[in-house]
Amino acid sequence: MLMLYNIGIRVYYLLILFFSIFNKKAALWIKGRQQNRPVTMNDSIWFHFASLGEFEQGRPVLEQMRVARPQSKIVVTFFSPSGYEIRKNTPLADAVYYLPLDTKKNAHQFLSIINPTLAVFTKYEYWYHFFNQLHNRQIPLYIISGIFRPNQVFFKWYGGLHRKMLGFVTHFFVQDDQSKQLLQTLNINNVTISGDTRFDRVWANAENPKPLPVIAEFINNQKTFIAGSTWPADEQLIAKLVTQYPDWKFIIAPHEISEEKINKLITLLPQTAVTRFSQISNLKSQILVIDNIGMLSLLYQYGDIAFIGGGFGAGIHNTLEAAAFGLPVIFGPNYAKFKEAKDLIAIGGGFSIDDETSLKNVTDKLVNDQAFCKAAGNKSKAYVQDSIGATNAIMSELSFAG
Repeated sequence: MLMLYNIGIRVYYLLILFFSIFNKKAALWIKGRQQNRPVTMNDSIWFHFASLGEFEQGRPVLEQMRVARPQSKIVVTFFSPSGYEIRKNTPLADAVYYLPLDTKKNAHQFLSIINPTLAVFTKYEYWYHFFNQLHNRQIPLYIISGIFRPNQVFFKWYGGLHRKMLGFVTHFFVQDDQSKQLLQTLNINNVTISGDTRFDRVWANAENPKPLPVIAEFINNQKTFIAGSTWPADEQLIAKLVTQYPDWKFIIAPHEISEEKINKLITLLPQTAVTRFSQISNLKSQILVIDNIGMLSLLYQYGDIAFIGGGFGAGIHNTLEAAAFGLPVIFGPNYAKFKEAKDLIAIGGGFSIDDETSLKNVTDKLVNDQAFCKAAGNKSKAYVQDSIGATNAIMSELSFAG
């Protein structure tokens, strides 16, 4: 099984290498690993994140570790360019790198260079050689905000190698009871239900948000519909929605912001009613398209209703950022993997739609019944507030580890 894993890793690299010829993200993945070489340090604390979303999820723990262990160097690694390229200069880390390809040689070399006393992985990402090297060196490895589902490879008959990876983990901090119970079926009992650190992150952001004066001026106290992390399938529906609410402002922040993607989005919208943030000239426009990354979590402070994209693809993006500001949250049908989405629906703060008609019906209800809209938003906010505290639970152990 390990042989197949090693072959798979190399095949994956060759595929990325091929796609890097014409795909910008793949090119960054290759180039970053070739140019971004780690430098030697001693007694570091290593945080790994798959991408930007996991960074924001684990950020509260990273921030607290900075305070608890000021003498330690912090090394951050990312698997994806979407994390590295945006957070490569974060002041929370002393060094930021791409995670090297998971081979035995790379894992040995990387750990020998950064010399961690402690490793923290957020939610996902299980790499055999890195985990094995940490285990062999007796370096504590923690999984935070972990979540497990029955259909994952760990719980399949063919998942022996992945189950072995779990055995290298010092302690699991998981989001829910199901995750703990699933791990216990594998005789893994070094588990604490701590909750999800994303709640701590989004709550802190909502409690003290950075103002965006241009956005406030654009909205000008009008009701505002904010669509965040949208994909083309989401945008098709939203484009049909904007003409039906001419008294509302619409802010659309697409997941991908290449010129091609932005231009395709704009062609869907009424040309006389839309402006781009980077070229904003007409503050009286009805629709504002955000063509940068980094603003979305702050935009929700100006909204009344939120739509979160991704639900017509692999899965929805972050609903909690909007919920923390007390917004009712709408999203597409592919939310089964997201506990918070199911929770929001259950309490009446979230709404799933599957086509143009259902989006119109939900939006009509929220727009025309202000009491219903406010109550839904209050339920969303209360859900987030009631779920904070994971960071403190995790730091109670990590502060003294390693």
